[in-house]
Amino acid sequence: MEWEFKMQLENKDNLIKLKDGQIKTLENSLQLKDEQINTLEKTLKTKDDETKTLEKTIALKEEEIKKLTSSAIDTNSLKEKDDAINQLQKEIEILNGELSKADEELETLELENEKLRKAQLSSKDAKIIDFTNTQITKSEILKKMREILENAISNITIVVPSIEDLQELHLYELRSSINMMIACGVNPGLEEHSELLDEFESLDNISLRNYERQDRYVLTRDGEELLFAAIGKTENNNLVIHTKDPKHFKLFNSLATEGWIQSRKI
Repeated sequence: MEWEFKMQLENKDNLIKLKDGQIKTLENSLQLKDEQINTLEKTLKTKDDETKTLEKTIALKEEEIKKLTSSAIDTNSLKEKDDAINQLQKEIEILNGELSKADEELETLELENEKLRKAQLSSKDAKIIDFTNTQITKSEILKKMREILENAISNITIVVPSIEDLQELHLYELRSSINMMIACGVNPGLEEHSELLDEFESLDNISLRNYERQDRYVLTRDGEELLFAAIGKTENNNLVIHTKDPKHFKLFNSLATEGWIQSRKI
């Protein structure tokens, strides 16, 4: 009975942590949208100022033409006035072109700003989070993996893009009784990779394979805790799942073990 109660408490804690992680991701997404909106609004203001300046310049040019046209006509200076008027008209034509272009850019920016604002409002109300543009860095993932490893007891599985990433996990600090199955990108032709390979293979509790796809970060701990991160199209666009829920673990564990199964012996 006491054990069941503890398990219920632990499951609730895990759900709270998962929700906290989702909230943090949502807050980061909203902050990014806020920054985009602020930048866009500054650009809009600058473009608006440019448009007003162009309008004033055109008005001054037109005023000059009126003065030239209405002034007394002197036969000797008629050609000079005509030339001046023609030049002013050409300048006005160029300025009108720039003004038209500025108006189009201003309209485009205003539409983009409106879309961003609608997306921001939609994100605040959404219960299902869109992780398409989530920003979680490699260093944040490796830091979380280190935290999970501190609780390791008997078995762990690790998948990382490069053998160099293993240095960030402080595996030497773990107990020698912990069995480690590790899949990572290894290029024996690189001196640094070769040296690291020799170091890790010298440990009896580590089995290391070459996983060339470099598409994920994975850590499973003692069949109880799992972290899975799918690497996105940009450097910090990583979708991360961290859970201790047994059903979550069962489902995503196949993705974790896939990295080990598809890797090759070195």
